[in-house]
Amino acid sequence: MAIAQIKAFSDKAQSDTELKEKLRACMKIRELLALAKEYGFDIDEVELYPPNEPQFSEEQLSEKLGKALLRA
Repeated sequence: MAIAQIKAFSDKAQSDTELKEKLRACMKIRELLALAKEYGFDIDEVELYPPNEPQFSEEQLSEKLGKALLRA
């Protein structure tokens, strides 16, 4: 169910302006994981990486995290 947690976190970040800004500011995976935990989401880091289907869009992530998490 880790993918469901990532998807729920991503969806919340799309509708919550403050969270959206904080997510864009994350430069490291551990920052993203800490932010997710702060908002009550339990995300497994392994589930973030390809070949899993990306749950975030480029607009949601910093350029650095986008390159790490959205590569094909």
